[in-house]
Amino acid sequence: MAGAIRIIGIDPGLRRTGWAIIETLGNSLRFVAAGTVRSDEKTDLATRLCQLHDGLSGILHAHMPEEAAVEATFVNKDAAATLKLGQARGIAMLVPARAGLRVAEYAPNAVKKAVIGVGHGDKKQIHMMVKVLMPKAQFDTDDAADAIAIAICHAHHRQSVAYRLALETVK
Repeated sequence: MAGAIRIIGIDPGLRRTGWAIIETLGNSLRFVAAGTVRSDEKTDLATRLCQLHDGLSGILHAHMPEEAAVEATFVNKDAAATLKLGQARGIAMLVPARAGLRVAEYAPNAVKKAVIGVGHGDKKQIHMMVKVLMPKAQFDTDDAADAIAIAICHAHHRQSVAYRLALETVK
């Protein structure tokens, strides 16, 4: 796809961080790759964060995306889990930012609305619509499927006036 924009979508998590690479040209989308970076639950938090960092860094180096999108996740029930997820999310934002990419953030409801048409839905609906929008998409976990949805959401929103203006201020 000459002139296509390569996007990485990232679904942050401490155990599993989903990632997906898609290309967009106009209104067309093309699946490139997707997968899951895992951390070893038996190691300390710092080591696990390094594993996520190194895994995402390798993916960025291998696929060379031009833009990044990360889900703005939150958890309310357990403060310790929320803090750990926030640290994993920090890695998910840091890696593309350090690679020089602008990182867009999308709320879970915005991702669902972009992919399934409504702001609330379950994993099965997201999987089904990801397959409809990108029939060649392959994903090994729910996290990777969510990352594809995040990348699709960004592809739909990247042409918005606010996003383009924000890009202009970076240049």
